[in-house]
Amino acid sequence: MFGKSKLGTVCYYVSDIARTEMFYRDVLGLDVERMEDDGDGHTWLMARTANGVELIFFQQDSRPGNSPVIVFDLPDGGIDNVVTALASKGTTIVTPVSHAPGGWSADIADPDGHTISMYQSEDHPRSLK
Repeated sequence: MFGKSKLGTVCYYVSDIARTEMFYRDVLGLDVERMEDDGDGHTWLMARTANGVELIFFQQDSRPGNSPVIVFDLPDGGIDNVVTALASKGTTIVTPVSHAPGGWSADIADPDGHTISMYQSEDHPRSLK
């Protein structure tokens, strides 16, 4: 199902967004952008790597085991179909399809409980026929 999807994003939950911004910008030398979530007004960060993988950072409870989360891009859309197909195979749906900055996302768990996420841009349909 994800065999032809590229890894698009690695999502980190961090305890201090300002400290994280300074580290990734000033220490690692990444171009870090501050973003405003259009839904709740919380600030989050995005840094793009040379190979196109984005690192995004959200301030929330951060503890070993809940971060980072890998995110597969769904470039053609159809996130509703993908989640339905995964559920039919017995996959645990952690977060159903929900609004995310600029699109839609959903989270599943692997057999050990690790979160795997998927994202699609709002430019594509949620369901494919």
